Amino acid sequence: MTTIRQFSRIIPALLAMTGRVTMLGIARWSGEGASYRTVQRFFATLMPWATLFWLFFRTHLFEPDDVYLLAGDETIVTKAGKHTPGLDRFFASLYGKPVPGLAFFALSFISIKHRRSFPIAVEQVVRTADEKAATQHKAAKPTAKRKPGRPKGSTAKASPNLSPELSRIQRLILSLLERIGSVVPLTYLVLDGHFGNAAALQMTRECNLQLISKLRADSALYLPYDGPYAGRGPKRIYGDKLNPRAIPLSIPSAPQDFYCAAECGMYRQDQSENARASACTVV
Repeated sequence: MTTIRQFSRIIPALLAMTGRVTMLGIARWSGEGASYRTVQRFFATLMPWATLFWLFFRTHLFEPDDVYLLAGDETIVTKAGKHTPGLDRFFASLYGKPVPGLAFFALSFISIKHRRSFPIAVEQVVRTADEKAATQHKAAKPTAKRKPGRPKGSTAKASPNLSPELSRIQRLILSLLERIGSVVPLTYLVLDGHFGNAAALQMTRECNLQLISKLRADSALYLPYDGPYAGRGPKRIYGDKLNPRAIPLSIPSAPQDFYCAAECGMYRQDQSENARASACTVV
């Protein structure tokens, strides 16, 4: 009960505070019953925050007749110093450049009926040595412009391996899906344009979800070719090109598979009931 009593003092302070939130600021805004040492003891207490988020949502916010989307995004909090756990340089869109600070990846339920977002899981981004090495390797790659088309002698790419970043996000999603069970039926995962690629699609499908993201401006969507064989040369792979601004509600001649050709290469995704959301949804 002590932790609940401390939490009841801290919540009004968090809602009333302006500017940067610190433990000293919380103690000043909390008033009587929440000294600086009390606030320190509360945040030093190990609490199952992910379970608390879920229980609060299920008890007070969940509506069985509503439709929910699962959305994920990363947020940056600038931070000075050198000894804070997880401190690194992260790209912040507000600044348009990497800044020193802390990063947190959050998952939220988006209510279609109320058009509101409900945070359901938050995890601090602590880059491993492998993730830092992959980031540095990507930044050091040459940016020489290649010729259009597939390089001579290349073959279809195999399923891409998940990066440390995608593996971390996948663990968070799978943990959430296990926690909520079948209470909230989820079909779609919404991510920003950073995840509009084949590897993120593979990660989403391994979680039994469909990806809603944003493709690059130069990406192209094709249907598989189902016409007759020309009689010479390799069999044609690409069929008609889709206009992402005018995708039909149904494609009667759509075959079993849906192919998406993007700048990163061609990758395959099994088609679901809704052809528009099977591989990628362009927004």
